[in-house]
Amino acid sequence: MTRTAVAIRHVDFEDLGLLSPLLTAHGFATSYLDAATASDWSSARHADLLIVLGGPIGVADTDAYPFLRIELEILGERLAADRPTLGICLGAQLMAVACGGAVGPGSAAEIGYAPVTLTDAAHGSVLQALEEVPVLHWHGDVISTPPALPPLAFTPVCENQAFARGANVLALQFHLEADRASLERWLVGHAYELGTRGISIRELREDAAAYGATLASHAEQVFGAWLSGLTFAD
Repeated sequence: MTRTAVAIRHVDFEDLGLLSPLLTAHGFATSYLDAATASDWSSARHADLLIVLGGPIGVADTDAYPFLRIELEILGERLAADRPTLGICLGAQLMAVACGGAVGPGSAAEIGYAPVTLTDAAHGSVLQALEEVPVLHWHGDVISTPPALPPLAFTPVCENQAFARGANVLALQFHLEADRASLERWLVGHAYELGTRGISIRELREDAAAYGATLASHAEQVFGAWLSGLTFAD
């Protein structure tokens, strides 16, 4: 039986990346729903697996980008039914709000490769393969979640880098899906932000070359374990 995986995409270059071949290997037929131009959201509502990707806007920008309200509504429905859902960066922030948490500006933007520290709650989880592994961060906002959803990972400037609820719900503030081969598209797409924040493009390229292969291997372990553990109400 082929199951459907729908990825809500906010900008073309922030795509499924390393997740795409893994989804195929796990038997999913994958498609994208472009949030900015979508008129029919039924594929996201009814997907066996919904993935909400990142983007350069914030959860609070609902007046400027009304489609964020639709995403929050859909996430609320799916989470209430415990349907398989994955959020990455902006997607994780939307999921935090849908779970009763909050999102606000962090003390500093995190852009670049750096490890996350796993909490006690993460040990034995699908994230355990990330211990001491540099991952790609690209966010300025931070999330907080209700006590029932404790952080699984943190960094010095972001106390909640990931959370989960059971086997079917996973939210990652960092970009575990990012493929080093496509990083150049990110560097162009986020050129203004990188310039205004004084982020070195050369250092990002060098870190992607240094850490990309190791990160990809560990990302496959994390996503593979999570996909293998999903449950579906048939």
